[in-house]
Amino acid sequence: MNVKINPWSSSSIQDYSRLFDDFGISPFNDLIPEIKSPNRYIRRNIIFGHRSYDLVIDAMNNQKPFSVMSGFMPSGKVHLGHKMVMDEIIWHQKMGGDAFVGIADREAYSVRGISWEMCRETGINEYILSLIALGFEPEGHIYFQSESQQIMDLAFELGVRANFSEMSAIYGFSGETNISHMISALCQSADILNPQLSDNGGPKPTVIPVGADQDPHIRLTRGLAHKMNMFRIEKREQNNGNFYFSVRSKSAPSEALKEIKELAPGDAKLFEGHVDVYNTDDFNDLLETVRQVELEFGGYSFVPPASTYHRFMSGLQGGKMSSSSPDSYIALTDDPESSVKKIKRSKTGGRITLQEQKELGGIPEECSVFEIMLFHLVEDDRELARIHQECSNGKLMCGKCKAYAAELMKEFLVEHQQMRENARERLHEYGIKE
Repeated sequence: MNVKINPWSSSSIQDYSRLFDDFGISPFNDLIPEIKSPNRYIRRNIIFGHRSYDLVIDAMNNQKPFSVMSGFMPSGKVHLGHKMVMDEIIWHQKMGGDAFVGIADREAYSVRGISWEMCRETGINEYILSLIALGFEPEGHIYFQSESQQIMDLAFELGVRANFSEMSAIYGFSGETNISHMISALCQSADILNPQLSDNGGPKPTVIPVGADQDPHIRLTRGLAHKMNMFRIEKREQNNGNFYFSVRSKSAPSEALKEIKELAPGDAKLFEGHVDVYNTDDFNDLLETVRQVELEFGGYSFVPPASTYHRFMSGLQGGKMSSSSPDSYIALTDDPESSVKKIKRSKTGGRITLQEQKELGGIPEECSVFEIMLFHLVEDDRELARIHQECSNGKLMCGKCKAYAAELMKEFLVEHQQMRENARERLHEYGIKE
């Protein structure tokens, strides 16, 4: 692939399937039949990959605790790309997840040089208001990194388990990288693990919905979660071909191992630094026992975080969507009339001439207008399929399609911006002070 993706300056991704091999991301398609009431990002294969999301599906389907967490760096306008993540958070919240949203002001300060005052203003007036307007419920948790002592304390502890070589390999840090930038990356890991702290209900599956450029944060945090835990469990084979489990101490006190011996299912034997458990096939029961003992002895017992990855939207003029090019994106705070103009100026998958369009049909897969409808504007799958078919067979012309999409976008922005004003009056319900 010859691309080092990182959260701050990755190249565009041309072949998402390469991420499966290059970064160990698993394809999402096989999981879709197991998901009740899938959202449009799932139904339409916009979410293309995952890590450990099967744990979250099991929790959703069996009414077990799980969390959803993601964050936003307050460095500019909130746009349709951010809306995708917000929609995914809100959907998981509706499916029973405890929802967490972090405003990454420490990252914005260290990476972009944005003042603390501007971080807070942008965080509230752009991101938080839109998040609430889209349907985020007050039972969720919204916080600024710089105002959370819990995040700072956890980031400090995680830093003991991280080193420069590892972070350089993941993020591409060099000798020119400032220290605060590195610390902000640890804050991201603390954000991701925050839902599993005892104050937030303890260990549980937690999904982080992100674009593929944020995967370095997931990889670092999954590694740190393993390192922070006191135990690891290994499945081993005996000479007679039977299997047993060995609970190995990484940093646990000897008393914790003794308790695991007493509580473990099956026949347990205590050795120096480990407990071997025989005559049990119930790995989940053993895992829960180990987790409870670790918590009792002051550990974290983190469940390595799960993640989902969605495809990026292309820019309205083709190529990448860029915050430095306002015509390439639609912000949720844009004047609705300006969004109409942007859509009508956007790149389509139409042919050079009207006659060619009628004869050959358009190419919706290469059309930024169809993409906006696919990602955001048309909820009904049958309606979307109709538009795709009529474009492909030459029945629907680009001008009419643009006008339809522009009207839908205008209606959405008018309604959304009214909801944003209503959300401002509800900030206190979420513990946010302007």
